[in-house]
Amino acid sequence: MDDLRITLIQTSLHWENPAANRQMFSKHFDSVKEETDIIVLPEMFSTGFTMNTSAAEPMNGETVEWLKQEAQRKKCVITGSLLIEETGEYFNRLFWMKPDGIFLTYDKRHLFRLSGEEKVFTPGNKKLITELKGWKICPMVCYDLRFPVWSRRTPESDYDVLIYAANWPRKRIAAWNLLLPARAVENQSYVIGVNRWGKDGTNAEHPGYSVALDFAGKKLNNKESGEFIETISLSASTLQQFRNQFPFHLDADRFKLENGE
Repeated sequence: MDDLRITLIQTSLHWENPAANRQMFSKHFDSVKEETDIIVLPEMFSTGFTMNTSAAEPMNGETVEWLKQEAQRKKCVITGSLLIEETGEYFNRLFWMKPDGIFLTYDKRHLFRLSGEEKVFTPGNKKLITELKGWKICPMVCYDLRFPVWSRRTPESDYDVLIYAANWPRKRIAAWNLLLPARAVENQSYVIGVNRWGKDGTNAEHPGYSVALDFAGKKLNNKESGEFIETISLSASTLQQFRNQFPFHLDADRFKLENGE
């Protein structure tokens, strides 16, 4: 496998204003001068983390079409979640948009009870594991981070990179900073966590701390607070050497999830 280049975009968001956020992210994409394979955006990047279903868009809406255009323009995958309405239901849906306009989706499995997300959205029950340049990649959304069984790397759902798109607030940022390295170490996987920055429409503050971690939990990126764009290179050979040297996964517990994979 060739090395994989992933760009983290940590930014503030315009509250419930998809048009303004699309315009902002297009400018951010212009700032990505180096070659990259994946651009990772925060959770609900077009609206902020809102329970207001009037801000939802359909699958053929403007933001999905914009994602297609931008992925083609930047010649890379763009991923992040949107507030989507489909057949009368609402989803916190992550998109994996490819440069050719073909996309995959993942519906957030664990809905954030403290914000009443479970009363508004329909949860997902299937992981998304996709491939790029020989890498297996598993993208998830925010609160999924707290549930290690769902995130667990297994022979049936093997991956090399675990990604979390998030709106994680300052009051619970200690858990974000603790659990991301834990997911990296226990799964012997690269982990990418992209959080938003700044206050949202509910006055909740988000401190960022977006991070790229290697399979031993070591931080690979340089920045953590404020708005930033940073591209990180992940080494396939180093990952494989580590797994070969420490084959802990061979002793992992086998299990099967109910109502999901």
